[in-house]
Amino acid sequence: MEAYMGAAGSSQLLKAVLLAFAWALDAQQVFISVFTDAEPPWHCTDADADASSCSAAAASPCALPPGAWAWDRPAVTSVVSEWSLECAGPALVSLPASSFFAGCLVGGFLLTTLADSLLGRRKMLLASIVSMSVSGMVTAFSPNVWAYAALRFVSGFGRSMVGTCTLVLSTELVGRRWRDTESPRWLLVRGRRQDAIDTLQQMQIGGITSSSFSMIHACAMNDDDDAGASASSVFATLHSMWERPWALRRLAAIMTVSFGVGMVYYGMPLNVANLGSNLCLSVTYNALAELPSSILSWLLMGRINRRSSVVALTAAAGLWSLACVVIPQGTARMAAELVSFFATCTAFNVILMYSIELFPTSVRNSAVGLVRQALVLGGVAAPVLVALGRRNSFFSFGVFGLVIGCSGMFAACLPETRGKAMSDTMDEEDHTCTFHHHVDTSTDLHLVQFP
Repeated sequence: MEAYMGAAGSSQLLKAVLLAFAWALDAQQVFISVFTDAEPPWHCTDADADASSCSAAAASPCALPPGAWAWDRPAVTSVVSEWSLECAGPALVSLPASSFFAGCLVGGFLLTTLADSLLGRRKMLLASIVSMSVSGMVTAFSPNVWAYAALRFVSGFGRSMVGTCTLVLSTELVGRRWRDTESPRWLLVRGRRQDAIDTLQQMQIGGITSSSFSMIHACAMNDDDDAGASASSVFATLHSMWERPWALRRLAAIMTVSFGVGMVYYGMPLNVANLGSNLCLSVTYNALAELPSSILSWLLMGRINRRSSVVALTAAAGLWSLACVVIPQGTARMAAELVSFFATCTAFNVILMYSIELFPTSVRNSAVGLVRQALVLGGVAAPVLVALGRRNSFFSFGVFGLVIGCSGMFAACLPETRGKAMSDTMDEEDHTCTFHHHVDTSTDLHLVQFP
């Protein structure tokens, strides 16, 4: 296959570029609610109503009698105006956006294995895109908010696999030298020593020959608990972590942090309508903030501890989000929101790397998957707070700031991983945790100084 495929020809690169456009469809579905679910501006129309009474009801048209006010734009501009949801409770107003993220959550659990089993990457990707496209078109003809929310759930359910399938398929279109090979650590833990050696040889490490792998040939990675956990299901993997207090503490702490970060990461873009500034401009600035946050994440991971970075970034995001509560609507509030979102995006990236380093190879994929699900779970709760924030900004910006700031402190309970070797098996990490426990609690000077 490698001989016929080659490394990376123009046709392969073109297909990889075309595949990348699926990410654009993914992003549109995630943030379309910023526009479709926003509350449009309105104005008073009753000539008999004095200016003071209209001003007193400026926060909501519900305080005015019917016919005394009107939307500035056509009613079909938003689901709020089209179905008269301006006076509905926050649960109903936020239902469509929450349904979308709930669909992402359910789809992430149920569709993960289909791309590796029944459908394959291409069919799974096509099914995901088609389901998003069809549900998106049908959504335009929704007769009520209930049908609209149901179709948004379908869209989120299908969307859950777009990113994964696009990434995997694009890497498998090119030769081995142009894509990430299978993890040799994971192969060795699974007992597939020859596959691990082949993978290391494909990396073309200088000066290494087949005879140089005698240590790997002699290596016996026999961790029955880990092998059984990975061979059966994610539930067995969870059971393996459940039996070890250190793994359960790490998982609970990093998922708590991820929930708070996910709430703000997905909630802030949905909340830009409450800034009192130009909606399109605010969305554009938030999108542009993702690029420098990725660069800063790379710099932080190379120079600063992960634990300190997460605590500092979540604290900064929380403080600037709280500042939006007291800053009047306008440019200043938009700047504060942008700084908070920038810090959140950076924390988002660092957490993903941190979670990879916190768990051994044998359970790493399952643990990181749960961390990503915690991020999406935060997105499920965010739309309700955004709807509440339309009347009182504390329920959106204030709660966002408190949640991400408080949840970020749980990172202080996690061990630092920067510069430390990653374990391959649960037993190996057990030994590491036991050693550090003795180092932390012992009063013997020679033991503390032991390398």
